[in-house]
Amino acid sequence: MSPSPLSRRAVVGTALAGAVAVATAGPARASARPPAARSSDGPPPRPAPAPVPVPVPPLNVPALRAAIGDLAHPQLTGSQLRVSGSAGRWYGTAGVADRVTGREIHERDTFRIGSITKVFVATVVLQLAAEHRLSLETPVQRFLPGLLPSRFPPITVLQLLQHTSGLPDEQEPPYDLSTPESLARHRYDRWTPHQIVALVSHGAMKFVPGTRQEYRGINYVLLALLIEALTGRRYGEVIAGRLLRPLGLRHTSVPGNDPRIHGPHVHGYLKMTDGSLLDITAFDQSLAWGEGEMISHTGDLDRFLSALFSGELLPPRELERMFTLPPEEVRMVDGSPARYSAGLQTVTLNGITLWGKTGERYGYCSALFATRDQQRRAVLSFNPTRRDATQAQATQRIAEALTRP
Repeated sequence: MSPSPLSRRAVVGTALAGAVAVATAGPARASARPPAARSSDGPPPRPAPAPVPVPVPPLNVPALRAAIGDLAHPQLTGSQLRVSGSAGRWYGTAGVADRVTGREIHERDTFRIGSITKVFVATVVLQLAAEHRLSLETPVQRFLPGLLPSRFPPITVLQLLQHTSGLPDEQEPPYDLSTPESLARHRYDRWTPHQIVALVSHGAMKFVPGTRQEYRGINYVLLALLIEALTGRRYGEVIAGRLLRPLGLRHTSVPGNDPRIHGPHVHGYLKMTDGSLLDITAFDQSLAWGEGEMISHTGDLDRFLSALFSGELLPPRELERMFTLPPEEVRMVDGSPARYSAGLQTVTLNGITLWGKTGERYGYCSALFATRDQQRRAVLSFNPTRRDATQAQATQRIAEALTRP
């Protein structure tokens, strides 16, 4: 039996994140875990000295074209890549946006960005911390009383941001989603955030909060609920008011209960048991509420990433949180080094350290990454017909083309 959509939240996300993480030397780490009483308006954990920036290699356009043009490993219906930054710019596509009409992908086309949503959520939480509306060291239970079981230990806002909460695994849904046919039948099911939280409310904690790292979508469901509790508004409205409208991101949205993608967009497809492809574009995203439901396009994501790294959205101490990993002793549950900061993930490939985020939904896979000095920024999107670890082949191939000397 293949993993359910719930278990895939960690399994596939981890596979994609680790695909290009051949080494993580270089990113700043906290020198020590800050004391629980520390105010969020104090300095963040002091990072290690920043490494000297490594010049990125010149753009290898033939390699980039070949990387996005391979639609067979794994099977993809389309792909696109936008490269920008001080070291050069390029945009290319392969495949189609719509298999029925044969329309090619255009840079105006939107797509589901999956867990890149988490970067938007983290940015808003860090803005609220900068405004002294919360402390990152305060247990989330204080802001959301009664939501988590009383037997759970205190889990700080920072631990949610860094995926070090230790929350239990989600329970399986009350129906079988082991085949693409059953998944298609349930794609319009509606979930509430409280129902999602309830899925992790029955088991035992996996580890003491703050001692290990495990990538989990539930952490950001709780952070989105925190945003709503502090602002009195829907988290999507807060993201729009604080990030989307000020930056002019007119093609980026939080769809809420709307299962459709409006305007020009790339279609996503799911391979069925008989080998046929089902258009899976229309899909209720409520199970990804708060952590993976947003829609955008490459131009908007590039503008957002540039604004974030340039300090337009966060003061220096809050922005530094995004480039600071947990202390050295905090490792992933598989024993590998921690690679998630407060909202971003980091990879080092061919000597080039990148910060950003991957994302995936059925029919869609995406990533945005940049060197911290923005010599190179990259936003990619491709459309796999299977949602499993094979997606990492495309991510790896494109990342190699972006960083290989």
